[in-house]
Amino acid sequence: MIPHIVLEELRVPYRLEFVDRTRDEHKAPAYLRLNPNGLIPVLQDGELVLYETAAICLHLADTHPAARLAPPVGGAPRAHFYKWLSWLSTTLQPALIAYFYPDRWVDAGNADGAAQVRRHAQARVGALLEQMDAQLASHGEPWLLGADHGVVDAYAFTLCRWTRHFQGEAAAPARTRPHLGPYLQRVFDRPAVRRVFEQQALPAPYF
Repeated sequence: MIPHIVLEELRVPYRLEFVDRTRDEHKAPAYLRLNPNGLIPVLQDGELVLYETAAICLHLADTHPAARLAPPVGGAPRAHFYKWLSWLSTTLQPALIAYFYPDRWVDAGNADGAAQVRRHAQARVGALLEQMDAQLASHGEPWLLGADHGVVDAYAFTLCRWTRHFQGEAAAPARTRPHLGPYLQRVFDRPAVRRVFEQQALPAPYF
């Protein structure tokens, strides 16, 4: 979803190809030639084949500077952009992966261990959502980095969307936070994001 939103924000021609994970298409030889890790997404831009969502977002932002989806290179705004893009991809996203796939971190059949991993991951995500909420509160501007919308907002929105069914004491959905809730609504109200939801036929709850 993240590169898809960015492409819609850029309003450049592209072709969207869905990969059916229920049929293990992401593990098929043809797909593994594009991404040997067997993960989604992959961007093909001419002869360039690129995987890793953060790298794809950086490439799209840097090859379309007029769209201003990332601050100019050099200076504090760009440094904070790098920080938050890295934080989303290497801190928040792995915690969410641990929540959704806790069996990857325990021996096969260890249901109690997987449940413990999931509880701890959800608590970790909860603390990170509080950090993001505090970031929004710190500047009072509409977007994660301040006054300017960019690729980090597509990233943050998508990861927060993953929490939409959270229950229990460990962590509530991102939308329940006082600053994250309105922020997520602002991102969702962007025409580019609405188009992505329509193209992917995604049902409510949206975030």
